[in-house]
Amino acid sequence: MAAKIFVNLPVKNINKSVEFFTHLGFTFDSQFTDETATCMVVAENIFIMLLTEAKFKTFTPKAICDATSCTEVLVCLTVESREKVDELVGKAAAAGGATYNDPQDHGFMYGHGFQDLDGHIWEIIFMEAGAINQD
Repeated sequence: MAAKIFVNLPVKNINKSVEFFTHLGFTFDSQFTDETATCMVVAENIFIMLLTEAKFKTFTPKAICDATSCTEVLVCLTVESREKVDELVGKAAAAGGATYNDPQDHGFMYGHGFQDLDGHIWEIIFMEAGAINQD
């Protein structure tokens, strides 16, 4: 069985977060969704759990970072083309997110990113086929 990854992120408003990420083209698994949490499907084995801050606090004894002023995690997703990088970042900005840097072109890899409504940073990258040594 392939491993699955569930990244958990605290959000201030579940409904606004769902609207934001739906605008970017993501879908949600209703089996893991209620008024305190939702499961955003990224890929077959990759999921983002968006949890209200109150729900998130039940999973950790530590304080929740204010992602608008501190960074605890960077979420990085790969896409199939440079154009898709720009498209996804553009959709995020149009839906109320913000960019935090300029696009980065390293020849074999191109990336840009955005901050979601709660300030979490999402890096979107395209990497040329064969750019990663599979040894």
